[in-house]
Amino acid sequence: MRDRDEDKIAALDNGADDYVTKPFSTGELLARLRVAQRHVQPTPDTAVFRSGDLQVDLTARIVTVKGREVKLTATEYALVRLFVRHAGKILTHRQILREVWGPNHEAQTHYLRVYLGHLREKLEANPAQPEHFITEPAWVTG
Repeated sequence: MRDRDEDKIAALDNGADDYVTKPFSTGELLARLRVAQRHVQPTPDTAVFRSGDLQVDLTARIVTVKGREVKLTATEYALVRLFVRHAGKILTHRQILREVWGPNHEAQTHYLRVYLGHLREKLEANPAQPEHFITEPAWVTG
């Protein structure tokens, strides 16, 4: 059984958004799914993210810089979408890799260096001094 507090805490600390223990009712499960959907689906007032010259339309899946659409690969867009959803927050390498590439890729930090380089080239005015996609030293993120 995994209904001890330690199990729940470990799961939540390792990236789980919720934790359900057996037995549970269908109603409870459906309510938890509705909560999860509310957190994922952009609402009309948050469907378009703006930061300086960068604009991300989450509904239309369009990214523009200075009003010009920028073509992104599916992975690049997945990263941008993740960053927009967590704007202003520090994300660990592990979180990003798990969300975009899946839990079996959490050690592949070189993926982030490559893809963030591509995003900075495409979306930053000065890729050497990024304003939107900023990397923090590891000691800051714990």
